[in-house]
Amino acid sequence: MRRVVCPGSFDPITNGHLDIIGRAARLYDEVTVAVLINVEKSSLFTVDERIDILQTVTKEYPQVKVRKFHGLLVDFCRQNDIPAIVKGIRVVSDFDYELQMAQLNYRLSGVETLFMPTNPEYSFLSSSRVKEIARYGGDVSGLVPDLVHKLLIERLRG
Repeated sequence: MRRVVCPGSFDPITNGHLDIIGRAARLYDEVTVAVLINVEKSSLFTVDERIDILQTVTKEYPQVKVRKFHGLLVDFCRQNDIPAIVKGIRVVSDFDYELQMAQLNYRLSGVETLFMPTNPEYSFLSSSRVKEIARYGGDVSGLVPDLVHKLLIERLRG
């Protein structure tokens, strides 16, 4: 069975994230979406809320499962017999950062990292930008799944 992990904080999940997850799901037998637990970072949605959202918006992909993790991603991969990480790359600066992480992860564990260029439609998109736009009343429909759009409005605008 070919397994891969798509890691991230997904706070919130964007259509760019979904694009990478969906493309990975067409290539792999099992895709684990790993939601990072980062207690040092204040998040808009709790880890459990993000997991529920991800399970809902990825339900069309039966080979996708959603799990949470903390600590080193390579340890999560080792514990779950996952030999590869898929990372979406939007811009050159993403590649610079992710290449260093990929090389370090490989050195630590032998886990491979595969880079998937983002669909140009989403190359400008990030969770932090989506939150900022929504916080100031901007329209983020089309940037996030409909469920996330609804939840963002409820959470940020009351």
